Amino acid sequence: MAIRKFKPTTSTRRKTALADRSHLNKDGGPKGLTIPKKKKAGRNNQGKITVRHRGGGFKRRIRIVDYKRDKFGIPAKVTGLYFDPNRSAHLALLLYADGERRYIIAPKDLKVGDTIISGESTDVLPGNAMMVKNIPSGTAVHSVENMPGRGAVFARSAGQVIIVQGIDPTGKYVQLKMPSGEIRLVFAECMATIGQVSNEDNLNVKLGKAGRKRNLGWRPEVRGMVMHPAEHPHGGGEGKGVIGGAAKDIWGNLIGTRTRKNRRTEKFIIKTRRTKNRPYAKK
Repeated sequence: MAIRKFKPTTSTRRKTALADRSHLNKDGGPKGLTIPKKKKAGRNNQGKITVRHRGGGFKRRIRIVDYKRDKFGIPAKVTGLYFDPNRSAHLALLLYADGERRYIIAPKDLKVGDTIISGESTDVLPGNAMMVKNIPSGTAVHSVENMPGRGAVFARSAGQVIIVQGIDPTGKYVQLKMPSGEIRLVFAECMATIGQVSNEDNLNVKLGKAGRKRNLGWRPEVRGMVMHPAEHPHGGGEGKGVIGGAAKDIWGNLIGTRTRKNRRTEKFIIKTRRTKNRPYAKK
């Protein structure tokens, strides 16, 4: 993927850098592989805001993506590459030999006309999916499952890549190096797709103006210092006063405090992503 830059006719155009989507299909893809998306503005099923600063934006439809890659042994031809407004990565539309169409997360260097396949063990080529126990050490993968048959949960966003480090001596687990630097174990029968996720230049995109941010469904953020003291720990005071004490979020937690409490999966983490020079790093 390339980045589109513009002539500096204004200060906004000078700083704008948008994604070049000229290589993607413009027909929108098969509508049968989409479902309506209802706008929730960050609210849960009780009507409470659980994700702040969301609302508005363009109307979207959800693309049904195949995260399980469970059509073993059936070759599929890539018939198109598509933009998905719900994610940073691009999608690839597959036409299987039996006539079924499915979307997958498009890996880097995958082109229209390529043939890919999934199975317990296949060739190590971009887009092919196989069990992690059969992937050679040092191979770059994405869309990795954490439980066999659950579907991909790791490395699904633009440019993400996981490195396979080898199989456990027991043969039950495979060791992976995550994009964050964390080293963890997954079950050897979990599926993974070969290659790096497409749209790796997404981090270089600069929207340039607030209007594009609003079109994506993001609303303005308000500083805690200018809020009422009942709404934020930093609120209140006379004029531009100090916040008083360490910085906190809207719920009163210290900024930078480790909040992960999923002890059920702690046994799978060999090396944490946190560095030792942070006071909340895992020992």
